[in-house]
Amino acid sequence: MFFPRAQRNIASRQLRGLFARYPNAKLKWFTAGRGYTSAPPQNGYTQIEKLLLDNIKAAGPITFASYMQMCLSHPTHGYYMNPANPIFGTQGDFVTSPEISQVFGELLGVWLLSQWMQAGQDQRIRLVELGPGRGTLMEDILRTFSRFSSCAQSIQSVHLIETSKPLCSLQENRLKPVAERLGADIHWHEGLDLMPAQNDAFTMVVAHEFFDALPFHVLQNTADGWKEVLIASSPDHSAAAETPSSPTPSSNAPRFQTFLSPTPLSRILSISSPRFTSLPSGTTLEVSPVAWSISRQIAQLVGSSGCALIVDYGADHFFGKSFRVRLHLSSATWLTQAFKAHTVVDPFLLPGECDLTANVDFAYLREAAQDLAAPLGPITQAEFLLGMGLEQRVDVLARAAGEDGERIREAAGRLVDMAGMGGEYKVFGMVGREREMSAEGVWPFVRV
Repeated sequence: MFFPRAQRNIASRQLRGLFARYPNAKLKWFTAGRGYTSAPPQNGYTQIEKLLLDNIKAAGPITFASYMQMCLSHPTHGYYMNPANPIFGTQGDFVTSPEISQVFGELLGVWLLSQWMQAGQDQRIRLVELGPGRGTLMEDILRTFSRFSSCAQSIQSVHLIETSKPLCSLQENRLKPVAERLGADIHWHEGLDLMPAQNDAFTMVVAHEFFDALPFHVLQNTADGWKEVLIASSPDHSAAAETPSSPTPSSNAPRFQTFLSPTPLSRILSISSPRFTSLPSGTTLEVSPVAWSISRQIAQLVGSSGCALIVDYGADHFFGKSFRVRLHLSSATWLTQAFKAHTVVDPFLLPGECDLTANVDFAYLREAAQDLAAPLGPITQAEFLLGMGLEQRVDVLARAAGEDGERIREAAGRLVDMAGMGGEYKVFGMVGREREMSAEGVWPFVRV
């Protein structure tokens, strides 16, 4: 299902990077549903908070996308850019699936390898990972490939899409030794669009917990049509602290507020999927044109020869209020207690010092890719890993590990727990269009 050509062309141009700047206007405050306000735990500003308030004072309200991009990707103070933030691993803020068990990366690697084998094994392999973190997942994939001589000899290059210099250093330290043993070159790029074209390679793309951190816009359908939720400073904080030594407010009043405004993006994004056009008044919609664009870029890379796996929070539908702060293990005690009590934690909390995330609309990714590659799924992480032989692999590892066997089984069990990671994470795949009409389908995305 596609838009009429005129609408599709307009939406496509917008989704490829046309952004507008909105004037600071007196508009009705956003009160429908749950409006967001920020209540700081202490009077001090974070560095990002100062920048945000100063920008709003100078240029007017900002979008959720601008807020998220500033908080996560500011060159010096962004959450992923600041080397003071220990983000991943057992000593960091988050323990991801590859950090829990090596089996996760091994089984993703086996699936990628199987697609190359079915394609004929006659092409050199180009491996691409978006947001590689500490490099754990890519290390496990490369280690898996090294066990198959024909595959190991065919790996030409590894490409890592990363904007954080501190993370690039971690990745290099971890991956350089294994890549050198395989005779593969490692390259870093700040964007997928900066990768060189290579038509004679079989391109494998992996993105784990990447799309959930991409900037998104929040729209709401009203009686007057679609409007965008914009972020402004609250009256008590309209004059931001311009320097670190500036005085801070005397109260813990909210520092940001949201309101609705008709914007060029609200008109464009509301027709960017045929699913959005019939949504009733009152619907709130989180939509990421960046995610749409990157999904399409992945499809362009693998559509003629290649495959891709995307693993992330989300589902095969849109979300309206999934934007949230992810737990920062070193945060204040009250924040930890709030998460344990399952209370709603302010998404404007400690800008630049907490991770931000929103669920992925996999249907949106599929719509962006489906005319270039054959989309697969999504299915749950549990379905994917069990279908790829997790139980058998864990049995082998546990028997060989002796006293550590139970720990290995417990860690792998977390990956497929339907009440946790196994159900919350989804796996979405892409293969070349020539596989689309395959009678047997692509395992384990086949429904039996």
